[in-house]
Amino acid sequence: MDQSNRYANLSLAEAELIAAGKHILCAYQMRPKPGQSYLAAAAHFAAESSTGTNVEVSTTDDFTKGVDALVYAIDETSEEMRIAYPLELFDRNVIDGRMMMVSFLTLTIGNNQGMGDIEYAKMVDFWVPPEAIRQFDGPAMNIAELWRILGRPANDSGFIAGTIIKPKLGLRPEPFAKAAYEFWLGGDFIKNDEPQGNQVFAPLKKTIALVYDSMKRAMDETGEAKLFSMNITADDHHEMLARADLALETFGPDANKLAFLVDGYVGGPGMVTTARRNYPNQFLHYHRAGHGAVTSPSSKRGYTAFVLAKMARLQGASGIHVGTMGYGKMEGGADDRVIAYMIERNQAQGPIYFQDWYGIKATTPIVSGGMNALRLPGFFTNLGHGNIINTAGGGAYGHLDGPAAGARSLRQAYQGWKTGADPVEWACEHREFARAFESFPDDADALFPGWRDRLLRASA
Repeated sequence: MDQSNRYANLSLAEAELIAAGKHILCAYQMRPKPGQSYLAAAAHFAAESSTGTNVEVSTTDDFTKGVDALVYAIDETSEEMRIAYPLELFDRNVIDGRMMMVSFLTLTIGNNQGMGDIEYAKMVDFWVPPEAIRQFDGPAMNIAELWRILGRPANDSGFIAGTIIKPKLGLRPEPFAKAAYEFWLGGDFIKNDEPQGNQVFAPLKKTIALVYDSMKRAMDETGEAKLFSMNITADDHHEMLARADLALETFGPDANKLAFLVDGYVGGPGMVTTARRNYPNQFLHYHRAGHGAVTSPSSKRGYTAFVLAKMARLQGASGIHVGTMGYGKMEGGADDRVIAYMIERNQAQGPIYFQDWYGIKATTPIVSGGMNALRLPGFFTNLGHGNIINTAGGGAYGHLDGPAAGARSLRQAYQGWKTGADPVEWACEHREFARAFESFPDDADALFPGWRDRLLRASA
């Protein structure tokens, strides 16, 4: 059934829709099944996403038609489709009238993903009007609070050197805490990896107490504050709260140095909001585990990593993993920096829409996945700044001189980039960074050809 006479209006001007601020706009890459009209398939998609069904129904009235989602732009050549969703469509909380990400996803990425006349459809961007931004939580904390805890100014205070305890699974409480202590002697921030929790070989109650003891000893020895991001991911709301409350009680006077990590993709929006609303004084660390199932460039359905990050800022993530932009081991390219720009700036241009965040707090880019000190200078140059949290697992624990030296090599990489130094010349005067060349020789050969001779001449 062709529903384009109701669910499409190509005369609508995008600028006017944005100025009115009464719709959430979504842009998709959409291809209909062979033999299907592009406009008819797009209209059917909008109908399924809002008020329509596959037959005419007697219960439809004029008000219902007034909240139809409308296709307002199509380009068959580029397979681009844009839809305007009236704000009235979206579910609101009973307790406070606020909007919810679950409803946004149910409408915009819901049954429409399995429609028989659609080959694929993937959301590549969306625009949120000021009223909708006011109706989401937004971040309560971000990197500025972490800089303050670390004794730095709350503005443009740069790189936070972090790691992931490795191996990600298989360590019992004592070696886990020892690994944390050793890194903290040189670095700032440690996170649980996404599967680490309350395994039978590492009970959380025992592990978290030993980790806090390691933190205190490292702070005493270095005279510096340290940070720990603990995984509170769980199926059950009450289990999440129990884990978080246990950690807060354990860390006691140092609870401000505790972040809460949630696996926001596999756990879903409810998990993120549970953490955001129950613990607004803690840094909310959004881990994207599993997101590649829909965000990978090889996937034609769902949404992109850019869309995921933008949703995370609305939900209130303090920080979210943004990939390594082609400088680490994960999928991505240099132009992925648009993901970081959209979550960290008050205004930013996305792939389709220009978004003004109207002053809500920024979300911090977290960079992880195959990074080490040698890869960081190029990453910083591409991004244009170093105001990130970097969690280098192998990049710290794979350093020949151990995790403390690995942490120092990460810090030195940032310091060298910040001063504009040539990395190999910088290595001649900074031992831990120099040893990173020997620790990761394949990267060194690829990134800095001839480094051996240059370091050898400098040491002669």
